[in-house]
Amino acid sequence: MLVVHVLPSVSEEASGPSYSVVRLCESLAEAGDTVTLTAMDWAPITNPSPVLRTFPMGLGPRRLGRSPAMARWLDEQARSGRISVLHNHGMWQMNAVYPGRVASRHGTPYMVSPRGTWSEWAMSNGSLLKRPFWHIVQRPSVDCVTCFHATADSEYEDIRRLGFRQPVAVIPNGVDIPPPIVKGEAQSRTLLYLGRIHPKKGLDQLLPAWGAVQARFPDWRLRIVGSDEGYYGSSGYMAELKTLAATLDLRRIEFSGALYGAAKWQAYADADLFVLPTYSENFGMVVAESLAAGTPSIVSKGAPWVGLIERRAGLWVDIGIDPLVAGLEDLLQRDPVELREMGLNGREWMALEYSWSSVGRKMSNVYRWLKGESSTVPACIRST
Repeated sequence: MLVVHVLPSVSEEASGPSYSVVRLCESLAEAGDTVTLTAMDWAPITNPSPVLRTFPMGLGPRRLGRSPAMARWLDEQARSGRISVLHNHGMWQMNAVYPGRVASRHGTPYMVSPRGTWSEWAMSNGSLLKRPFWHIVQRPSVDCVTCFHATADSEYEDIRRLGFRQPVAVIPNGVDIPPPIVKGEAQSRTLLYLGRIHPKKGLDQLLPAWGAVQARFPDWRLRIVGSDEGYYGSSGYMAELKTLAATLDLRRIEFSGALYGAAKWQAYADADLFVLPTYSENFGMVVAESLAAGTPSIVSKGAPWVGLIERRAGLWVDIGIDPLVAGLEDLLQRDPVELREMGLNGREWMALEYSWSSVGRKMSNVYRWLKGESSTVPACIRST
């Protein structure tokens, strides 16, 4: 069974879909499926995954995502009958339109993972061209979907809210569990944000919230790790945040550039608490990573992490400055031993339910069902 995945691009930092989709493909290959991940050659990659095949970008703005070479290859493979299932990840670029057109033309089973692009926040923010692009180009290419993939219940609801009635496979992203990491010595306790520096991440709420609690917790510092480079609509946002921090007279705050690999995992381990005050997230890989590193998290309800409370691994709070302040006041005053226990609860949770081998098996079962190789409907499928 050849499964072809389509992703706009794969970046060197291996975060977001560049991590989750690549690891999904690798876990499928480990489970015995033949997998090809297609993407545009957006930027050079030092050690590309063996499942990755890149195509040159075509003429036009990069954000349009044109790649005639990718479109031709997909059409050739589907026409010849080589593709068993076609699986697209993401929206709003031409590379996300090609798979639907190919699947419709050749009757190929077609799966789509919106990857957070259909949340109410995402649909109402961004480029002014989003709405006409949706109605004229994107929506027609999605109508032929055989089955959708949602990483959480909230994304399942987004799919239904847009009027799609096809089956939906609800399968979370997986996460790699690093070996135990020795915590570095620090003068103060650390509240960490790590991820994209982008308006949707809610950092405009985090800074005022920190301003409201900083005097009460002088033994804590706020560390913001990430970059605003390469993300449409966020370039220059870091400068805006630094200006806001100065205006609010924030103390003990540090802005760092993006961290990758071992340095990223060390940052998680060195933190006493992780925070994600996002407005909209289909999953939130950084939350899974922080928990896998043994660091408890406080996350807004813009991300689907209600399990933080059930598993005693952190807090899940309403979107807004006041709920975030209340959550921070609750957790920052807790004993370090109690926070470490919460972090260990999270690490155990990730190892038990979010391993890539488990995610890969579930997705492979869905593919075989779509292909007609199994008459048993997978447990993760929701038809209503």
